[in-house]
Amino acid sequence: MKKEFSLSSGKAMINFSAKYCDTIEKILESDSFRRVSETYLESIARRNTKNYKQLVSLYKEATIRDLTDKFVEVMKLLTIFKSEEIMKLRGDYKPLLQDGDWFVSLIEDFYAYWRRMERYSVIQNRRNTEGLAQTSFIEANNKFANLILELYRKVEKNVLGIEPNVYRQVPAGVNAGVILQETLWPIPKGYEILSDIPFISAIVMDSPFISYPKKNTRSGYFKESFVNPIEDCYLNKDHFFCYPAKIGKLVAFLYFHRDLMAHGISLSNLFEMAREEEYMGRKPDIVYVFGGRNTDESMGNVFYDDHKNGIMTGFVPYSDEIDYFGYMKKMSLTLHNLLMIKRSNLPIHGAMVNINMKNGKSANVVILGDSGAGKSESLEALRSLSEDHISDMTIVFDDMGIFAHEDGTIMGYGTEIGAFVRLDDLDQGYAFKEIDRSIFMNPDKTNARLVMPVATYKEIIKGYNVDLFLYANNYKVLEEGEPGIVFFKDQEEAKEVFRSGKRMAKGTTQENGLVESYFANPFGPYQKQEETDKLLDFYFDKLFAYNIKVGEIYTQLGVPGKEKSGPRDAAMELFKEITSL
Repeated sequence: MKKEFSLSSGKAMINFSAKYCDTIEKILESDSFRRVSETYLESIARRNTKNYKQLVSLYKEATIRDLTDKFVEVMKLLTIFKSEEIMKLRGDYKPLLQDGDWFVSLIEDFYAYWRRMERYSVIQNRRNTEGLAQTSFIEANNKFANLILELYRKVEKNVLGIEPNVYRQVPAGVNAGVILQETLWPIPKGYEILSDIPFISAIVMDSPFISYPKKNTRSGYFKESFVNPIEDCYLNKDHFFCYPAKIGKLVAFLYFHRDLMAHGISLSNLFEMAREEEYMGRKPDIVYVFGGRNTDESMGNVFYDDHKNGIMTGFVPYSDEIDYFGYMKKMSLTLHNLLMIKRSNLPIHGAMVNINMKNGKSANVVILGDSGAGKSESLEALRSLSEDHISDMTIVFDDMGIFAHEDGTIMGYGTEIGAFVRLDDLDQGYAFKEIDRSIFMNPDKTNARLVMPVATYKEIIKGYNVDLFLYANNYKVLEEGEPGIVFFKDQEEAKEVFRSGKRMAKGTTQENGLVESYFANPFGPYQKQEETDKLLDFYFDKLFAYNIKVGEIYTQLGVPGKEKSGPRDAAMELFKEITSL
């Protein structure tokens, strides 16, 4: 990003390296302030609001540009003089200021317009230079926020003539800031378009971070392409960033368009950010371009197995339809899983926890199920119900992990440090307990989501032997006295239940009703069923040979009226099972 300021799709991006406004005067003199003022006036003109009608009645022949000039100028004056003084000095501003209450309502509306935007700061950390990036990144963001608050309060005080008696320290600066690093890596032929795109090396955000993406569900499957989509990809390098992620033990370069910045920032709560020394000078395992364009306009959401370069490549073209974090997260995990299948590891769409009881017993529990099956909800219910009996509960993976066969046992490994969960399915109040570190997406809508950190990277890649492997059945209604967990005696029966992946769809994708998905995992195994079938045969053989308990847990999450009580009852059954081990 070279410009000092950009405004696109309701997202404001301020380049602190190009220009940093450390005084109110510099803010008001900046092109950035003028751009925001002008777009605000354009927005109220389009909606023909009361404030706009009032402005037009005061300055009948004025254009938007004229109104912007007056607005910016009067804001500058109000940082020095009271409104009465300005009206005496400048009669042309008397129409604006003579009704103080109305003008304050205009300022409040403008301030709310600014705060409704997604606001980001960018600092470019160039090598062998001394600048803001290396000294006071966090302080710069804090100072900018305080300057905006000071400007807002000073203007209102000089209009009304009184000090406020309640001060609300709302986030008024930027929602998040990123440090960008020039990074060199051996870019193979076909990937040249990605050269010179800066890498994110640090992120600071104001929590809770709340975004309002255009979409609230994901649809369809990621399909295989037999040509490299990056080779014919075109993009504006000034509009893209790269988040270097560690997905499990793999290194992924995740490129995204600036209009999808909220999803890029949200990655920091989901995948561990790789440090420069972990990827510098090497090719990544995964390359994903989120929001690029392709000369083949029919190119959809695809992956490409680049055997020659040893890279699993993903591409999702720019459109409003993909403005949902699920496209960022699930394609990244699909690419990871495809590589795991090639390496004879079995991808698991589910949740795994290491549970240590106060009585000294412990268990490593894996619950498998597709989106909305109740796997995470049941484990979270277990945490809240059993605090008197559980000493430690470590999340190995919350959504996606792998099984590996090592030294005569089955080991589980995670991929993510965070969880991307439905707000509706969490225990009441839990989201608010985590509000200070969560990222919320469309919190006022159906399928509202949050992304929150749940584990450390060291824990997810440590490796835990599997004690219990359960399929999350969210549709069976339990009758009085029926057990909440049943275990399989027949290996083929167990494999068929897990392979069929039945669940009652919860509206997290385009599906509804009772549906099936291959091995409850549309993200890799579905695309490579023949290869995954061989892995299922191998791993279920080993699970039963090693006497690992394989069963079905009835979460009832898809049963109307059981959305809360179902996972809680399942958690109680699971607790009983663990204590009996």
